[in-house]
Amino acid sequence: MKNADGIHLCVFFFFRATALFHIWNNYKFRFPDSYYIEKLVEVGDQLLEMKEYGLALSQCYERYLQQISNMNINKVGSDVHVFKSNFFPNGFRDQNAARTFHVLQARHTCIYKIVCNNDIDLMNQESVKTCYELLATLQLIMQVTLPYEHLCWLVYNGTIHMYTICRHLMTVGHSAKVLEYLLWACVCMESSVPLLAVHYLTWRATLYAAVCQCYYDCDSGVHGEVFARRGLVKIDELKQMEMMSSLSLSTETKKKFKEAAVKMAAMIFKRSVFEPRRRPKGVFRPRVRINLKEAQHLPWPRTMTERLLMEIFDCNSAYFFAIIEALFDRSRRTLIPSPPIPDEAEVRDVVSELFFAGVDLIEGNLIKTIM
Repeated sequence: MKNADGIHLCVFFFFRATALFHIWNNYKFRFPDSYYIEKLVEVGDQLLEMKEYGLALSQCYERYLQQISNMNINKVGSDVHVFKSNFFPNGFRDQNAARTFHVLQARHTCIYKIVCNNDIDLMNQESVKTCYELLATLQLIMQVTLPYEHLCWLVYNGTIHMYTICRHLMTVGHSAKVLEYLLWACVCMESSVPLLAVHYLTWRATLYAAVCQCYYDCDSGVHGEVFARRGLVKIDELKQMEMMSSLSLSTETKKKFKEAAVKMAAMIFKRSVFEPRRRPKGVFRPRVRINLKEAQHLPWPRTMTERLLMEIFDCNSAYFFAIIEALFDRSRRTLIPSPPIPDEAEVRDVVSELFFAGVDLIEGNLIKTIM
């Protein structure tokens, strides 16, 4: 029954694609080129909203690109000159330039969605290869538009597309390869003056956190912590500039700064909660343990982990967020049932203390928030 439904669906889409193909061919020469191109993109955008990614790609966006260049976008590589001369012969001030950039990004969305629909877990190497091709082309688009402030929206959209693909690849073990693209996205956000505004701070902090997570996934926690501290410095710099330009910060602005700072602090806590507890190699140090069962009725902070939490963060939601981030480790498999892991005893103690504190927060034993 399912096979029959699939066949009917394929036939249905085939006839829809064929019908659209005939419409374009029959009416192309009856309208001015500018009107035809405008409607081509409009129909593509409507199909994209309807999640008809294949039709939007083949019958609209690819047709548009063929109208302006005989060059296959996939063959451009990283050559900026070839890209500009083929797709933007009249420069970026041309009235069609913004539409072309829009089509290029919409095309990327369609291809990525088609890959996800066919291979959501990216098990096929061709799917992974396609994702990297999309990342490379996005990087090229962002590179050529970055110097132009009026095209900052393309840089911003590019970072969103890049982040979406990178996070997907990170879930299947490609953190080491996507790190350079996430770093590039961060550099672009910092290099575009309009994107340095507080309005984009939350998104910038999200990109910073993704870079840190990549480092942690690659067992390079020290670099993750260093990058998080760098992120805190950038956030503080922006805060100082805002305070200089206005008498007082609005409640919404303060909230954005606090959320961004908490994201970075959680990435610092992710490493700092474990490292001081590790015993130096070759040095004997008596192991001091606290009985968690006996400590459960004591007031916070009851353990070294809780003391560190209260030193870095100032509210229950931040405590819990930091605990979740610290427990998330692909190499440790903390939250996945599996045989005992070969971690150091001190590390296992910290994990236990993190769970201990997290359970206490979930049960509603709230700690007084520091103002």
